[in-house]
Amino acid sequence: MLEFLHFSWIDILDILLVAGLIYLVFRWIRGSTAINIFIAIIFVLVIRVIAEALGMKMISSLLGTLIDMGAVALVIIFQPEVRRFLGSVGRKAGSTLEQQSFLRKVFPGRQARQVDSRTVQEITEACREMSAQHTGALILIQHKNSLEDVIATGDVVDAEIGRRLILNIFFKNSPLHDGAMVIGDNRIIAARCTLPITERTDLPAHYGMRHKAAIGISEQCDADVVVVSEETGNISFVRGGQISTIDNLNTLKLLLGENTL
Repeated sequence: MLEFLHFSWIDILDILLVAGLIYLVFRWIRGSTAINIFIAIIFVLVIRVIAEALGMKMISSLLGTLIDMGAVALVIIFQPEVRRFLGSVGRKAGSTLEQQSFLRKVFPGRQARQVDSRTVQEITEACREMSAQHTGALILIQHKNSLEDVIATGDVVDAEIGRRLILNIFFKNSPLHDGAMVIGDNRIIAARCTLPITERTDLPAHYGMRHKAAIGISEQCDADVVVVSEETGNISFVRGGQISTIDNLNTLKLLLGENTL
């Protein structure tokens, strides 16, 4: 009856792998609305394992059907979260491939869109003036990952980068000021774009929607994001979901210049 208590090293390895997977998923959804559902699923799985071990075929079959149906429902309900998770795994795998010269030949990646020193200078000077005037701004600098979904939500500009144009777009009475500007290949691609909002709950209360949108998009792609706060005039830089306040413009130039031609 208690034969399931006898473990082999394969069973121990299996348990460790499952525990590691559960831990990773828990870290991924911690603080989100999905955490309660995840705990309920783990509870049902534990009951099913115990039922199978004790030979309770009817309850085990019932729970198995419930889990199968629940898995399909979860994919539908949490489609954005699943997409974000898979995108994160894909980016990390892509970065690993790029570090291997042999794999780069077999799986050639997309070339990063780089910005030149003039673009960095124009963005920096525009941010300086907007900071002084307390003009809110949200600027994405595209690199390898495609931003077509983001661009489709706004208005295509396709213009040469200039500080005056950036200032005009984010001027509070401009029809394009409410949203994000996308910059790529040293041109302003689009403006008034809508960005996904991060689901993190550990952010400071003074972060507004621009900051949360900047973190949200940077969690899903490799774009750099510059935020100018309308309330405080502070400039923030966001990369990979991590946000930092810019104390001086030279710091901003150095961060943006890490991908210069």
